[in-house]
Amino acid sequence: MGDFKRVLTGLMLGSAIAATAISPAAVAADRTASQAGTQAARQPGTGRAAIDLSHGWRFHFGDAPAAVTATGFDDRDWEQVSVPHSWNRIGAYAQKRGAETDNRQGLGWYRLQVDAPKAKPGDRQYLDFAAVGKLAEVWVNGHHVGTHKGAFARFRLDVTDAWKPGQRNLVVVSADNSKVEPGSSTSEVIPLSGDFFVHGGIYREVALLQLPAASIDPLDYGGPGVYAHATRISAESATVEVRTRLRNAGPAPRSLTLATEIRDARGKVVARTVQPVTLASGTGEQRTALDLARPHRWDGRADPYLYSVTATLSDGKAVLDRVSQPLGLRTFRFDADKGFFLNGRHVKLRGVSRHQDALGSGWALTPAQHAQDMALVEELGANTIRQAHYQHADAWSDLADKAGMVVWAELPYVTTPSITGGKGSDALWANAEQQLREQIRQNYNHPAILMWSVGNEVDSAKGFGQKGAPPQPQALLAHLNAIARQEDPDRPTTFADCCEGLTLVQTAGETLAGTTDLIGYNRYYGWYYPKPLEVRQDLGDTLDKLHREHPGLPLSLSEYGAGGAISQHSDDVRSGYVNFVGRPHPEEYQAWVHEQSWPSIAARDFVFASWVWAMFDFASDLRDEGDAVDLNDKGLITADRKTRKDAFWFYKVAWSDSPALHFAGTRYLDRAYPVMDVKAYATAPSARLTINGRPVGEVPCRDFVCEWKDVALRPGANAAVVTTTQGGKTLTDRATWNGPDVERGGLRINAGSPAGLELPGLELAGGHLGSRHFGSDTFVTGGKPVVLNLVGFGGRSMAPIRTVDAADPALFDYWRDGDAYSYDIPLPNGSWTVTLHLFEPRKTASSDQALTVTANGEAVIQGLNIARAAGAPLKELLRSFPVTVRNGRLKLDFTSVSGNAALAGIEIAH
Repeated sequence: MGDFKRVLTGLMLGSAIAATAISPAAVAADRTASQAGTQAARQPGTGRAAIDLSHGWRFHFGDAPAAVTATGFDDRDWEQVSVPHSWNRIGAYAQKRGAETDNRQGLGWYRLQVDAPKAKPGDRQYLDFAAVGKLAEVWVNGHHVGTHKGAFARFRLDVTDAWKPGQRNLVVVSADNSKVEPGSSTSEVIPLSGDFFVHGGIYREVALLQLPAASIDPLDYGGPGVYAHATRISAESATVEVRTRLRNAGPAPRSLTLATEIRDARGKVVARTVQPVTLASGTGEQRTALDLARPHRWDGRADPYLYSVTATLSDGKAVLDRVSQPLGLRTFRFDADKGFFLNGRHVKLRGVSRHQDALGSGWALTPAQHAQDMALVEELGANTIRQAHYQHADAWSDLADKAGMVVWAELPYVTTPSITGGKGSDALWANAEQQLREQIRQNYNHPAILMWSVGNEVDSAKGFGQKGAPPQPQALLAHLNAIARQEDPDRPTTFADCCEGLTLVQTAGETLAGTTDLIGYNRYYGWYYPKPLEVRQDLGDTLDKLHREHPGLPLSLSEYGAGGAISQHSDDVRSGYVNFVGRPHPEEYQAWVHEQSWPSIAARDFVFASWVWAMFDFASDLRDEGDAVDLNDKGLITADRKTRKDAFWFYKVAWSDSPALHFAGTRYLDRAYPVMDVKAYATAPSARLTINGRPVGEVPCRDFVCEWKDVALRPGANAAVVTTTQGGKTLTDRATWNGPDVERGGLRINAGSPAGLELPGLELAGGHLGSRHFGSDTFVTGGKPVVLNLVGFGGRSMAPIRTVDAADPALFDYWRDGDAYSYDIPLPNGSWTVTLHLFEPRKTASSDQALTVTANGEAVIQGLNIARAAGAPLKELLRSFPVTVRNGRLKLDFTSVSGNAALAGIEIAH
């Protein structure tokens, strides 16, 4: 790999097709407009004239008779749809699936009657599919015309022999997203596994191309046929080599002319060549070099300047074909010690990963939805995007070009090369190679794309429950790396590693680092790994260790993050159990993980890039967690794009180029306790807080986080104002939090839990209490939080499911466990009754176990054997006692001998 090992350099020119900017509010209108039917349009990706085939389709899911492909088949009872379309609807912010969920996997059938325009003698007819998930079979007028295996790439079929110009034609498509299992239709088509749902359907646009027999090649792995490469760039001039692939479908050679020109952003021609071409029957390639004076560079977010290049093929009488693409000129390099450089300037790449789905739409996204997503990424302050875990739509990459985002483009070689072990079959290798060539040729010209990823977590099969010996992914990874270098020698290759140096997932033990030019590490400190509260130190130490072990390998952090549910909240993120694959996922904990992670990343220049996992919550039928079902909730924004989570605001502040300020925790409106920790994000060195007009004080803002501890709340609304001054500019933000009326309603702690809990009310002497609001585990030292049932990834239970015999079993999902722990609770002075919710979680508890509890130093429980008093393990035991508070604090000390004591909850009331 030569110079690519220590310092990776690139001299590239790229292209993208301009996408129409559409406001986010126009999503629904845009989808309606895209269903206007068969009409002439300019095709995204080439600029060719095309016939739009979006309207008039009939759809049926499931088995169909053999006659389904025949013209006489009656499809009047089928559903009427327009494309883009997917039958799947996955994900909801709910505790279980609802009627709207459609997670069916299998065959979906589409039929379209097309009143085709007339064609000139000798013209060729091509059906163009931007993507079909996951396997596609296509028939025209009852004739099978082609197959495509892969859910993400554009493919074109020459249907001339079956097509009837000027007449009505029938197009039938079967889309197959069958579950991957031995012998299934999808078992040799990547991806074989992964933490995302593969949607079925014709989920991107479809068009008909009518081209002369001699044209720019439309069948070059779905690519544009025009490929531009800068061989030299300086301040004074640049040389651009343009390769144009041509196709002659006729029997005789043709004498033609190929004109190639480059225009600047204003449309002025700045370079042009004209070549005579003798094109034999079949395919050929023409190369030309064009010189530009004083080139204007594509410079990322600072200045994403785009030229355009156009190749025009003519026969002396008329234009036969024309393909246009925007172009971007830039140089770049990756240094193993110093990071990433664009046009000679060091740039710390900081960004997000994005999946191509949205709530309610699945993968069938409109241009307006792509534009909305990019606008949100820009708002965040990111300068790089990882396209996870597959080829994304042309519209998305076009937007990245125009926004100046540096892109990691990825092949869907995910998790494993085989579902039965080994290195993968010849058929799977061929499919992976096909999908890689498609991706590179179709995206070769995008200036935003600076690296080709040939895999993601390819040795993680055992983590997804695959049986047998771990597969061996390295051979296929190396093969794909060689293919990528063959297709594009000027961009480096990379892959995302899951497991090096970790023991959580059993692998075959193969060394993967060094297979590609670059590497990304998916590392979830604070989430999946032990000692989650040591995230900052552990992440930094790991990055340093990996850099020492691979000193010549430029490395990045390709994934990091945590789950976050906007309806679940924590009063103290350091006290509750971190249940990474269950419920709850407090929004505050997700934000804290990012607050801790970013400083470790920012301090290390050798980490050339980092990508938050992920920009948006996304569909995964392996997930049942947080406040959602079938959603991975690690997004900075909800899957419906409606809510920016606290972690989003942290990065918006941390990555801001101008003064910024934002309160955190504002969705946790109704607080459980009479005190709270107030947090704000700010670029200023310090911030001032007032509550209800009363100054609380000024605190330093370390690593963009400003915190005020134990701020007192009065019952009802509390108006908070935070103020910063920076560079002569004063900023303020406002929030309101409702404090509890502890005197009337009492105080409750959900021991061991990372989030609060609402339980039904009780009949009290003073009347009915409508509900009981437990705050998360807080005010505690000692012991440890424990979860009752730890459910593994994909719903696999780590142990038999346990239930507790209790009035409110949900209170026992977590508990505080230990032989010594204490709670120091803020409480108004007066007489109170404390109720402890205890139980024995262990079937083999010691008969000598004995619990002592003191309240403000006085013994209130002595020598209590919990299991004996409850009558059995996993059975609730209630113990109540009176206390008197005189100094505004209630100190409860728990001491247990001959075994730990399990406390699920504390209730305090008058």
